[in-house]
Amino acid sequence: MDAAFSWILLLDASLRLATPLLFAALAGMISERAGIIDIGLEGKMLLSAFAAAAVASITGSPWQGLAAAVVISASFSLLHAFACITHKGDQVVSGIAINLLAIALTVLLAQRLFSLGGMTPILETSERLPVISFPQWVVHDDSWLSQLYWQLFSGHNILIYVVFIVVIIAGYLLKYSPWGMHLYAAGENPIALKRAGLSTDRIRYFAVVAGGGICGVAGAYLSIGHGAGFVDNMTVGKGFIALAALIFGKWHPVGVMFSCLFFGFLEALTIRLQAVTLANADLVIPIQVIEVIPYILTLLVLAGFIGKSSMPAALGKTNY
Repeated sequence: MDAAFSWILLLDASLRLATPLLFAALAGMISERAGIIDIGLEGKMLLSAFAAAAVASITGSPWQGLAAAVVISASFSLLHAFACITHKGDQVVSGIAINLLAIALTVLLAQRLFSLGGMTPILETSERLPVISFPQWVVHDDSWLSQLYWQLFSGHNILIYVVFIVVIIAGYLLKYSPWGMHLYAAGENPIALKRAGLSTDRIRYFAVVAGGGICGVAGAYLSIGHGAGFVDNMTVGKGFIALAALIFGKWHPVGVMFSCLFFGFLEALTIRLQAVTLANADLVIPIQVIEVIPYILTLLVLAGFIGKSSMPAALGKTNY
């Protein structure tokens, strides 16, 4: 039972750690399905994490913090769309600019507003997004069924449940709705879309801004859901890992979901291995080696370790 309980706790941690990756990867998927590269996921997550924590701290409302995160991230996505769609700018350069700006801007604003060395105040429970507890359908005991129900399924932050609903909705819309077909055409054959009398630019604008709003939820989860405030550079590369998960998942909602769960599991396992290393003096494994495992795998994925990816044919192309 101890081994089973350890696995349940590991899967529970995997869900918590995979949630921001999944929100960010879904945001990137929507943008890139329309043909616009979204390298700026990391920066938008960081900006929205700060906005959520700052507004929640000032107003005392986590919902206002969540709304602020969505608005901030969507606004920077609109700026990215303006540079890349209207002015045909380099999409990678625009995304990197957002990432660099976010690192400096969040620390500067946090110091100006709160004077805590680039942090926001620690949030009270009422200032964080709520946790959902399931009904008392299963008795609390040591059985595996009880542990699955109470440890793995119940007691998570509300956004953990929301993200899987978003996966279902995104999968349905992309496959069965006219909007999904237009989005697919914008990323695969914008010339055909234009000949059909539809505006590729308008569809791409909508996709980039909508993806920005979803990315804002990822940042809010980090600071007012999973965490209790904002700290300097708290995303620590999660936006880039989300990009790797997007490639790993072949730009498909279900594939992206499983790849994010895999990366979340890997991060949870890394934390568990650190605890084992610290507890066992005879096990000589530098903690730095363990900490770098998720990033090594990310590099392998981005380098094409998983084989040829079925990326949208018009991804990154604005001349049509």
